[in-house]
Amino acid sequence: MGGGGGGGGGGGGAAWLAWLLVVVAASAAVGHGGGVQPLSRVAIHRVRVALDASGAVRASPSLLGTQGEDTAWVTVDFAAPHASDGDWIGVFSPSNFNASTCPGPSGSDSGPVICSAPIKYQLANYSSDYGKTGKGTLKFQLINQRQDFSFALFTGGLSNPKLIAVSNKIAFANPKAPVYPRLAQGKSWNEMTVTWTSGYDIKEAYPFVEWGMKWSPPMRTAAGTVTFDRESLCGEPARTVGWRDPGFIHTAFLTDLWPNKEYYYKIGHVLPDGKIVWGKFYSFKAPPFPGQKSLQRVVIFGDMGKAERDGSNEYSNYQPGSLNTTDTLIKDLDNIDIVFHIGDITYANGYISQWDQFTQQVEPITARVPYMIASGNHERDWPNSGSFFNGTDSGGECGVLAETMYYTPTENRANYWYKTDYGMFRFCVADSEHDWREGTEQYAFIESCLATVDRKKQPWLVFIAHRVLGYSSGFFYGAGGAFAEPTARQSLQRLWQRHRVDLAFYGHVHNYERTCPVYDGRCASPETSRYSGAVGGTIHAVVGGGGSHLSNFTAEAPPWSVYREMDYGFVKLTAFNYTSLLYEYRRSSDGEVHDSFTVHREYRDVLACVADSCPPTIPTAT
Repeated sequence: MGGGGGGGGGGGGAAWLAWLLVVVAASAAVGHGGGVQPLSRVAIHRVRVALDASGAVRASPSLLGTQGEDTAWVTVDFAAPHASDGDWIGVFSPSNFNASTCPGPSGSDSGPVICSAPIKYQLANYSSDYGKTGKGTLKFQLINQRQDFSFALFTGGLSNPKLIAVSNKIAFANPKAPVYPRLAQGKSWNEMTVTWTSGYDIKEAYPFVEWGMKWSPPMRTAAGTVTFDRESLCGEPARTVGWRDPGFIHTAFLTDLWPNKEYYYKIGHVLPDGKIVWGKFYSFKAPPFPGQKSLQRVVIFGDMGKAERDGSNEYSNYQPGSLNTTDTLIKDLDNIDIVFHIGDITYANGYISQWDQFTQQVEPITARVPYMIASGNHERDWPNSGSFFNGTDSGGECGVLAETMYYTPTENRANYWYKTDYGMFRFCVADSEHDWREGTEQYAFIESCLATVDRKKQPWLVFIAHRVLGYSSGFFYGAGGAFAEPTARQSLQRLWQRHRVDLAFYGHVHNYERTCPVYDGRCASPETSRYSGAVGGTIHAVVGGGGSHLSNFTAEAPPWSVYREMDYGFVKLTAFNYTSLLYEYRRSSDGEVHDSFTVHREYRDVLACVADSCPPTIPTAT
């Protein structure tokens, strides 16, 4: 969320205009300005160059990753002739960031002197004695991002920066190395995809994955290679100050996996001379067969974003919970089988470098378990680009980064909806940034996904979308009176009811909330901790507390709201068998359970008659 959402792109006239006016008022009331991308605060187009011989910046060590590491800590010593509170150190990559790198004609006196934003920054007074002595030392954590780096000292604050000193260049030993693998389920249950990033074009080196089961000879599977350029993007800042070359993204498809078997793999590139540049060694567990009865554990959250372990950019409190969520999941990874990050992935908002930094942050997770994403407003929305909402929340990315950096088993990457099976679960993942209403292509997909699952073998049916298409008492939605996106429930609740959807998950609102089993605004059960019997309604959960700045609730909880909490966290589902499911909401700060319930349901309960969904019958002959 964080950007207000914008107006509807699919029609609706006065109703959508009224909704937009409410959204603007609600956004102002809850202070969504706190969600500004930190890099956007840097007025890079206003930079003046005033290099001062008495200013200095020195970075060490100059060579990073000599043992194959893809992260490194760098010490930056600096001095300024006249220290002030607004001074700051920016990290630039590539290290040459002067006007010669600006797109289009160069050499114009009227043009900007710097055309690319830093990849991160820290205020100089983070170094405690800087204000007194004019000298300071800061620590930065860098990741391998295919280019070299330099550090620059600015005065004048972020809004009127003046460049006074630039450091020496530093670089990783192999800037092109393959890094940050991301697993995802393929289109069939026995297929795992491996996606990673490198600096190697297919003309320079052939990408592949070496993989296999323990004690078996390894196999090699070739990977495809894609990239994109400025012209692939839709607007600023993605095409301007936020642009950074994304390198090359590779995806390999590992097929014919044995269910639940452990596989080992390494990513690599074969150079023209036959030498191989290897990535790290990893392992994963193959998915269970659809309907397989085994212990299956699923984590779901949204709106996490990235954060900096060195404290860079963090003064604006943009994604304060992100690292807690990441680290808590890493600690429990042996007890997690698959992860769903349901939109608002990085909050890069058009600053392309941030996608690299996010993939590095979650790499301990994504390299070991499937990491399935959904599309949110901060990935997709841009005016006149085909998105349902005409906001600018993607910063000009218009879906290109999410669709390229992560694999999902969609039929068309531009339409980010898909189904995926994991043992006893069927997940129907919608794309809330495209029209979901009856008569649309996406509505037909949702109906097919829900209708084609065999509930004898896959009893746990889950619906996922980024925006709240069900229920939320977040202030943003409550102010509009609908407690959801307008027309969402009217379009979809009969499908959920007809096909007995157990659970529906959403992000977009940065908090946690769970409903009763609800249909048409009414609770189907008075229970709050143990559910059994017929599926009289769907339990809806908002899990948007992955890491970004938190959102308020309405003052009064609606009758269908069972539990709500303004904190960071995620949901974990554990399916023990065909009849027993455990639901847990865990806080990111400690991993402890703060809300839970169980479901006991037999197949006959799925078939049972419920409100507005009773199969036709004929009287028994007498």
